[in-house]
Amino acid sequence: MCHELNLDDVKKEWHGTIKSYVIGFTASLILTLLSFSFVFFKILKGQDLVYTLIGFALTQTFVQLVFFLHIGQEPKPRWESIALGFTILILLIVVIGSLWIMHDLNERMMGYMTQEMTHD
Repeated sequence: MCHELNLDDVKKEWHGTIKSYVIGFTASLILTLLSFSFVFFKILKGQDLVYTLIGFALTQTFVQLVFFLHIGQEPKPRWESIALGFTILILLIVVIGSLWIMHDLNERMMGYMTQEMTHD
């Protein structure tokens, strides 16, 4: 049982269509221009601006993953999705662990200063 793949089969299996690339590019461009406009023209300020930009960034990430990296569109087993999930897990462990360690070090090294500030 020899299963041969020619170049056309590989292109069909792993690449999107021109339409999907144009939709992805247009969505990315719109999200980028919206983010820029909200900051440049000061449409929102403070926490509202931060939350809006985070929302645009997460939407941009989703657009990039679906339209350009084709995550979730591969046949089963979904190795690319599993690899992406594992990468996100490792990043979360590193970031949360680093923040935890830095907070603990701050408490151990500077704990007496925060106590003095609250008693004054």
